[in-house]
Amino acid sequence: MDKVTILSLRQMKEEKKKITMLTAYDFPTSQILDQCNVDILLVGDSVGNTMLGYENTLPVTMNEMVHHTKAVVKGRKRALVVADMPFMSYQVSIEEAKRNAGRLIKEGGAEAVKVEGGENIEMVIRAICEIDIPVMGHIGLTPQSIHRMGGYHLQGKEEKQREKLLADALAVERAGAFALVLEVIPASLAQEITRLIKIPTIGIGAGIHCDGQVLVINDLLGISAEFRPKFVKRYVNLREIISQAVKEFISEVKEGKFPEEKHSFT
Repeated sequence: MDKVTILSLRQMKEEKKKITMLTAYDFPTSQILDQCNVDILLVGDSVGNTMLGYENTLPVTMNEMVHHTKAVVKGRKRALVVADMPFMSYQVSIEEAKRNAGRLIKEGGAEAVKVEGGENIEMVIRAICEIDIPVMGHIGLTPQSIHRMGGYHLQGKEEKQREKLLADALAVERAGAFALVLEVIPASLAQEITRLIKIPTIGIGAGIHCDGQVLVINDLLGISAEFRPKFVKRYVNLREIISQAVKEFISEVKEGKFPEEKHSFT
């Protein structure tokens, strides 16, 4: 299939073809997902709590994001690779935001970056876009803002919040972003935003009316231990499958059943 670009994503919205996006943090996962023809691979700062053992995404560094992005890029041929800009990599100044976005493209090999926020970072998005780095926006529940939000809660339920998110969506589009992630907001609001803006919307916990959907790969595969939000569909319980395989290995080694003759050299 043809290589996915920001232009083909816009065309998919116009033709009402759903967009698929999954997180990836390493080479083998990237390769598998790409061969399955997922449209976008997101190297999310969720690598912090899914792969690095952090409590949340806030401790993730630029060096860690560059490292994981490089691995993901090596595994894909078709998908568009988008890398998250981690906490405090774009909030301090526009110059620093441009420099860090450039690192993800130049060192990491990403084709676009993702930033969280709406009206408050409109100038940042515009500045990054002006140096020819494509930007994906992200509004609603923004994990880098969990302390202000008081946790992982539904956003946009109250009328004032709803109006703010509509304004945020327009600001992100106005600044030049090529797509917008809508996280944990009412389905009716996601539908309104999707109709309002010309760029594709990609939902996570935002209902069926978005132009596309994204999930964290660990959640989809059932690797995560306890955290299971309402919006997650676990397609397989890989944690259980892996555990069973490891237990069988341990048992066979202890009982002398592995390795067998066929696993040995003569």
